[in-house]
Amino acid sequence: MSEVYGSGESRRDSGDEWVDLIDSENRVIGRTSRREVRGRNLLHRGVGILCFDSGGRVYVHRRTETKDVFPDLYDMFVGGVVESGETYADAARREIDEELGVHGPTPEYLFRHLYEGDQNRSWIQVYRVIWDGPIRHQVEEIAWGDWLRAEDLESWVAGHAIVPDGLEIYQRYRSWVRSGSPASEPLP
Repeated sequence: MSEVYGSGESRRDSGDEWVDLIDSENRVIGRTSRREVRGRNLLHRGVGILCFDSGGRVYVHRRTETKDVFPDLYDMFVGGVVESGETYADAARREIDEELGVHGPTPEYLFRHLYEGDQNRSWIQVYRVIWDGPIRHQVEEIAWGDWLRAEDLESWVAGHAIVPDGLEIYQRYRSWVRSGSPASEPLP
């Protein structure tokens, strides 16, 4: 298992964060609190980042049971809500730093995906980052994590309860990799 440290820092209540509301074309149409976005399942912006090491392993984790959406489920993406006025790229850097302690490398944009689930609706920009340093979990967000060989990810997914948005994006990622698709233009 990888080296894991608790952040020990207390965070502001994430329900108080301001989030841009968007339409199906990803245009900002207003803003409200994250709490309202979650409570009413409003369309918003999000990011998902795959963290690889230079050996090709991907970091997988289990979310804490206190998460506001999909608690106690497994995921291969680190990510979250894009705050009001924040760019996708800035949100990707912030999320990978907050959740895993990965700071320094710029996440590489891969593609965007519209997820419309019963508990979460968001335009998600997907990124990847290569990191060989220590992993430092944000204890409020991640209960467990470890590196997994990329070739074992498919069987791992089949054997675990995966967050629905992460599973859908992972399936899209697999298709994207197989097709060798170049990245389309990222949204603002």
